[in-house]
Amino acid sequence: MFGKLIKIFLIFFLFVSAAAIVLFSVSQVVVLNSAQDKIFTVESAPSERVVIVLGASVLRSGQPSDMLADRLLTAIALYRARKAQKFLLSGDHGKVDYDEVEAMRDYLLKLEIPEEDIVLDHAGFDTLDSMVRAKKVFGLDKALVVSQSYHLPRAIYIAENNGLEVFGVSSDRQSYVKIEYFKFREMFARVKAVLEVLVGSEPKFLGEMVEV
Repeated sequence: MFGKLIKIFLIFFLFVSAAAIVLFSVSQVVVLNSAQDKIFTVESAPSERVVIVLGASVLRSGQPSDMLADRLLTAIALYRARKAQKFLLSGDHGKVDYDEVEAMRDYLLKLEIPEEDIVLDHAGFDTLDSMVRAKKVFGLDKALVVSQSYHLPRAIYIAENNGLEVFGVSSDRQSYVKIEYFKFREMFARVKAVLEVLVGSEPKFLGEMVEV
């Protein structure tokens, strides 16, 4: 009897493991394929009215991390090249003492970006929140989106599956500390994104429409 239970458990374990491997592999292909011909440099990017800047970590000093600063600098380059007219800054402000969005805004203002061209999304807690809110709260149908190249396919995949056409612009301006860790973690985030799209996940908060 005990041996039979062990056999059933092993069969179940192998089945679950095989299913997980298939889901993991298919998710990589689906997400990466969604971004084919959709990632550009500042020079090759098309012009759109709005550039979405996705949040990233902020230092204890309140300054943007290297990754976030590079996203902002890339967005500024698009703006100054007249390839975008407005910034939608979307990041995490889930705690009183942690605010990616104000850090992003302050960074742009210090570089003489007019405040009237900056729109803030304080509820961009993750990539799904940012992209879906860009469509459902800020009313965008098309936009540029700026992030590092490892992250862009997932942002594009989520956007395109929620009715928002986006063109990714890579902000890889340097070699980043822990970049290999971020790339490894991103593979699992792609699986999460595929599952979220399949079940129709919504952002944590939506709310009234905001004009950009």
